Amino acid sequence: MTRQNGHRGVSERDHHRERDRHCEHDDHSDRAHQGANEQTHSHDGPDGAQPIDGEASGRDGGAPGLAEVDRVIAVASAKGGVGKTTVATHLACAMAESGLDVGLFDADVHGPNVPELLEVDGPVYSDDDGNPLPVAADDLDVMSVGLMRDGAPLAWRGAMAHEALSELFEDTAWGDQDALVVDMPPGTGDVVLTTLQEVHLDGVVFVTTPFHASVTDTARSLELFRDNDVPVLGVTVNMAGFTCPTCGDEHDLFEHGDPLDDLDAPVLAELDFDPSVQGTPRPGELPDQMQELGEDACDRVEEVWAVDVPADAVDLRGVAADARHGRVREAFDATDPGEEFVLVSDRDPTPVRSFIATLSARADEPADVSPFEVERANPETWVLRTVRP
Repeated sequence: MTRQNGHRGVSERDHHRERDRHCEHDDHSDRAHQGANEQTHSHDGPDGAQPIDGEASGRDGGAPGLAEVDRVIAVASAKGGVGKTTVATHLACAMAESGLDVGLFDADVHGPNVPELLEVDGPVYSDDDGNPLPVAADDLDVMSVGLMRDGAPLAWRGAMAHEALSELFEDTAWGDQDALVVDMPPGTGDVVLTTLQEVHLDGVVFVTTPFHASVTDTARSLELFRDNDVPVLGVTVNMAGFTCPTCGDEHDLFEHGDPLDDLDAPVLAELDFDPSVQGTPRPGELPDQMQELGEDACDRVEEVWAVDVPADAVDLRGVAADARHGRVREAFDATDPGEEFVLVSDRDPTPVRSFIATLSARADEPADVSPFEVERANPETWVLRTVRP
């Protein structure tokens, strides 16, 4: 594996120097951009794709990003070493096995283990616009900083990690995907917080062990995701037990009592310590418990995003702001007094109350709009129910 002539990668000395001094944000950005694009190859890739070098990025050619990705599901953990990446890779494979087009993004920038678990490596090629193309791993499309670094230590400060990860995530040519699984870094550091703020996540699966400290930290992390309007699909409890291959007896690996009772989230799976999970996950060759986890996670996504909306409701989702009043007026005028009026919106519709009161005014006095109920059905959908005065 070689570097393209003329491209200066980030050396180990650069990383040591970076740890010893503070840098301005622009310098962080430049170094992160170089580091994230360091691995290259000397020939064209499949279908004429070009190898990525330090000058080729999606900045000059449009960033396809997540435009054609239907669902983005994060896999997170409050602590490292609980099997998060193992669950993320198996979850992605389980979804692919069910017939979905699935991508897997390794966002654990300081410990990118997805390529190792899936036994894939670079180089990463780019399309005609300079956007990175994910690497194929059986039926998965995979992208990771680990595909570009070839074993070099990743000693990036927070701003550098953020710039490198954001560029790689947003510019990757994911194409038409039914789901994108994101393997998050453990904890609640800069990368996790940035992802919560900048990436639309359709749900998160948390991974923990039954150890009481891990469960306690998981409960706190769940609230962080909820506070950022990310639906918690559920918790996967890894290493929940062990079945002796000799005598068949079941054993607890942790003296945990019942700490899971404190989790305000459904438990998607309690995974036993299973040696078969330590192999390379492949769609169609997964342990039953992992395949069931994938199916349950998909069901939970549909459940948390489902909205029961009457067929005659006024749907303002995606309607331009300057057209909303006209749409409400038209529907309200078509509603008889005493009939239910239902409105669905992608923002809080509470301010519509005064407008409806004005439309119902008699003798130049606004009408009393009651009852007036607004329910947030999911992070992106509100349902307003009232009765025309």
